[in-house]
Order: sequence, then C-alpha cells, then structure tokens
Amino acid sequence: MALGLLGRKVGMTQIYQENGTAVPVTVIEAGPCTVLQVRNRERDGYDAVQLGFLDKPRRLATKAERGHVSRVNAEPKRFVREFRVAGPVETKEGETVTVALFKDVPAVDIIGTSKGKGTAGVIKRHRFHGLPASHGVKRKHRSPGSVGGSADPARVFKGTRMAGRMGAARSTVRNLKVVKIDPEQNLILVRGPVPGPSGGFVMIRRTNKL
Repeated sequence: MALGLLGRKVGMTQIYQENGTAVPVTVIEAGPCTVLQVRNRERDGYDAVQLGFLDKPRRLATKAERGHVSRVNAEPKRFVREFRVAGPVETKEGETVTVALFKDVPAVDIIGTSKGKGTAGVIKRHRFHGLPASHGVKRKHRSPGSVGGSADPARVFKGTRMAGRMGAARSTVRNLKVVKIDPEQNLILVRGPVPGPSGGFVMIRRTNKL
C-alpha cells in the first residue's frame, strides 16, 4: 500500500483521555484518495505512488488534468502529490486509499505549507535579539547590526539572515502521535499543531522516527 495519504486541515481542538487529562489535537480530513498513477524504477527511474484528493469541477480543470485521470475513470483532483516508496508496491491504479491506512500506526509526519506572514524583520523572522537598549542607540533597536566586513571580504555572504518574506513555505512536523482515527468520517486526530491554516492541504505519511 501507499505509505501516505492526502488530507485537509480542519482545525484544532482538545479531547480528554480516560485519566482526565486534556490533549491538544489537530483534526485532519484524510482521504479518501484515488491512486492516479504508480511509478516504477524501470519506466520512471524511481518508485512512487501518486494520489489525488478532492474532486475538482471538470470545467475548472485543464485538458491535461482531465486526460491524466481518464485512465483510471476518475474526476480531476484539487490536490495531487506523490509518495516515494522503497520498492515496488501492490497498489493498483484506480484504487481508493482511506484513513484506515493508519489504523495501527502510532505516529505520523505531516507536510504542509506554513502560514504566510508577509515581510518580517530579523527579530520576528530569525529571532535576533536586536541592538542594546542603552545610551547611544538611536531608533535602531530592532536592526540586525553588521552584515559583513568592510575591506575583507568586502561583500555580504550568500545566505546571510536578513529581513524578508516569512512563511508560505513547505514545512514538515515529525513524529506526531496519532490520538484517534474515525474511518466513518475520514478523520484523523494527531497530537499538537500542524503547518498551515485551517482548510489547507497536507500530506500525511508514516514516520520513521520510531
């Protein structure tokens, strides 16, 4: 089977365990996903399973998207991603993968797109401490300070941490505990936060951190 599943973040809440402790969880609508393509090393150079999540109206899909899913008699999908696998899989194109895939999985990795925060300074973006709040510092307390030498190397190195766009990037949270699975409503509850806003698409895969 595929090692992962596609889903959509519903939001955060908390549930109570049998001992009365409250556990913060993120609710994710996971699947059902359609297997659109199975890649193999002989033809594609690598082994992977391509999944599609949530139907897209055909009038909003491109001709390429409609043609891609026609081989498996499916509708165009809003969210399509691949999961790499170590070797050939038994999954066939056109099959449906549900949240029952994680029935006996204790922990998962969640991959999503973090919330975009716009242009941010170095204190918010890189957690700089800022300049001293003492005598002699004039309206420069949140500045980064020196970014490079004058005569040597007489330039700013690539990758120097500066102000700029923050967020809206691929983010992975590892080893989140699976608290509960609801196959009837296609829901999976994981402990802790998940990247992205409510309604954002995510990838769920079995963790290898155990």
